[in-house]
Amino acid sequence: MRNQQDLHAFYVEHLTRQLLPFWKKAVDAELGGVFTGFDPLGQKLLHQDKFTWSQGRFLWLWSRLAGMCRSELIDDDRDVYLKQAELTYQFIKRHVFLPDGSCMFLLTKDGQPKEMIPSAGHDISIYADCFVVMGMAEYARAAGDQDALQTAQKLYAHIESRFQAGKVRSEPYPIPEGYDAHGFAMIMLNTSQALAKAAEDMTGQERSLYRNQAWFYAGRILSGFCDSEHRIREVVPKSKAGEDSAGTLLLRHLNPGHTVESLWFVMEEAALRQDHEALQLAVKALKRALQLGWDEAFGGLLRYVDVDGGPPKGDDISGGERFEKLIRETWDTKLWWPHSEGLYACRLAFELTGDADCLAWYEKLHEYTFNTFPAAPGEEWLQIRDRRGEPIAQVVALPVKDPYHVMRNVMLMIELTAAE
Repeated sequence: MRNQQDLHAFYVEHLTRQLLPFWKKAVDAELGGVFTGFDPLGQKLLHQDKFTWSQGRFLWLWSRLAGMCRSELIDDDRDVYLKQAELTYQFIKRHVFLPDGSCMFLLTKDGQPKEMIPSAGHDISIYADCFVVMGMAEYARAAGDQDALQTAQKLYAHIESRFQAGKVRSEPYPIPEGYDAHGFAMIMLNTSQALAKAAEDMTGQERSLYRNQAWFYAGRILSGFCDSEHRIREVVPKSKAGEDSAGTLLLRHLNPGHTVESLWFVMEEAALRQDHEALQLAVKALKRALQLGWDEAFGGLLRYVDVDGGPPKGDDISGGERFEKLIRETWDTKLWWPHSEGLYACRLAFELTGDADCLAWYEKLHEYTFNTFPAAPGEEWLQIRDRRGEPIAQVVALPVKDPYHVMRNVMLMIELTAAE
């Protein structure tokens, strides 16, 4: 078991010597934002298009880094991060919003609208809107910018109204009509948490409206998607009529990476509420996801598994073809982001509850992750590997190399392991 001081030093070094040197070179210092159109190995920039999804995430990262510099968790230039974050905020505010208040999914380098899917329109994923809220909220905290907070609040209200009206899209893998996705509750929980932190910090409120919304979405995950065997289901029917599809691939498959990420959101919220029951349920679901998702043959977390473990199985659902194809063809790959999410989730669970199993899972994940994914010093992690851990030169979901998951989790680990 690594002691807390050594673990803290390890993650500080990994952030400052491994991850940041790569992404500092990818910043658009002229217009704002970050270039993510690298080949899978990170060696060549193939395009300079800007996915709003990634720009919102980058704004969150650079704003949080500015805060970490101020808190002396890392030794770097806070003003540089804050200046680049401000430029990114202004780029997003100036270019991403459609007349109805929704966010465009894809822009050119200089902010012109661009369609990712021909004739599909510009507003094709609610996730992009959510990451813009999170980025603006964190920037508002870092800069004390009331305009950024108000812009984030306005967009959040618009997102909520679209969910209530059932008018949301989730490209590139849409959810068939009549079904609900764990990912929706999950992203809204995290978005609500980010906005709650900003609103509470900047207004002095002890508990904001957004904190209550976060608790609502945490409850949705634990009550609507967590089954009696503590498995977080990725897709569920919206009504009893859809229960006939229980044996289909879409309803049987589990996503271990999504689950462990979602559950640390839940654990953080349960800890704030001092809700021991919810915290323990989240820990049970975390351990269940790791048990079902772990590849006993080669190590690491499988991308998708069946509800009973092993390869996903089941019939198809009309309207779910793209999603089902993805599950069948990539279930046994090992992605970089579930492993970074698992590291933080397990360590957080241990710190909050003292659960020895979670510590053991952390150690197991740490060994596999850092023996498998990092590249040479100053290079980003390779995004995807085959079941045996060999690199695959492919992209995941979007044609980008995104800085978010690994860097965010490393930063959170630095904060978690900082000396009292």
